[in-house]
Amino acid sequence: MYENDSAAEVYDLLYQDRKDYAGEAARVTGLIRERTPNASSLLDIACGTGTHLEAFAKLYDRVSGLELSEWMAARAEERLSDVTLHRGDMRSFNLGETFDAVVCMFSSIGYLETAADLEDAIAAMSRHLSADGVLAVEPWYFPDTFLDGYVSTHALRTESGDQGVARVAHSTREGKKTRMEIHYLIAHTTDGIRHRSEVDYLTLFSRAEYETAYRKAGLHVEYVETGNGSPGFFLGTRA
Repeated sequence: MYENDSAAEVYDLLYQDRKDYAGEAARVTGLIRERTPNASSLLDIACGTGTHLEAFAKLYDRVSGLELSEWMAARAEERLSDVTLHRGDMRSFNLGETFDAVVCMFSSIGYLETAADLEDAIAAMSRHLSADGVLAVEPWYFPDTFLDGYVSTHALRTESGDQGVARVAHSTREGKKTRMEIHYLIAHTTDGIRHRSEVDYLTLFSRAEYETAYRKAGLHVEYVETGNGSPGFFLGTRA
C-alpha cells in the first residue's frame, strides 16, 4: 500500500476531507493527560503523512514520528519540516529516547499479521515510554465487532477545483483478517480520469490478544470506548 507518491497524495486528499485529525488528537491527549497530567512529549507510530502529528505538535512541547512507508514519510517531512521523523518498522524500532506518550492512531496496528507481531510492536513502543508514560493504541475492529460485507464511499473536489477523487471500498472477512478492496477514480482538468485500486489486509486481533501484548510488555492495560463508530483505545501505563 502507498507504494508511490501518487497513492500517498490521494490518501492525503481523502482523509483530510473525512477525518477530524485535530479533534482526534485532542481526544487521545485528554485520555493521556488524565493518566499523566504533565505529559509534554509524544511519539506517533505509523504517523503516515503527518496529519495527526501536525495536530499533536500543537499540544506537546516535543513530538516525533515513525513511519515505514517511504512515500508517506516524505509527505510528512514536507508538512512538518521542524519535526524529527524516523523511518522504521513498529515491531523493531529503537530510537534511543523516551516519551511521555506513545500513540498509534487510525488502526495502523491492524496491518500487523500475527499475535507475535503485535507483541513485538507493543514491546517496542513500551520501551520508548518514560517512567510514567502512556501508550495509546487505536485498534482495528475485533472479530465480534467487524461488519462483514461493509461498503464505504467518499468523494471530494479540491478547493482549487482542478481535481476530484472518489473512493469506494468493500470489506469482507477471510479467517482472522479483513480483506478491504478499495477503488479510486481521480479526475484532473489536464490529466483526465485515472483509476487505481488496492487490496489491504488487516488482522482482526481479539481484545484478549491486545491485552496480552500489553501485559507481556510490563504495562497495566485498560480499554476505553470512545463512541461515534470509533474502535476506541487501548491505554497502557507501567504496571
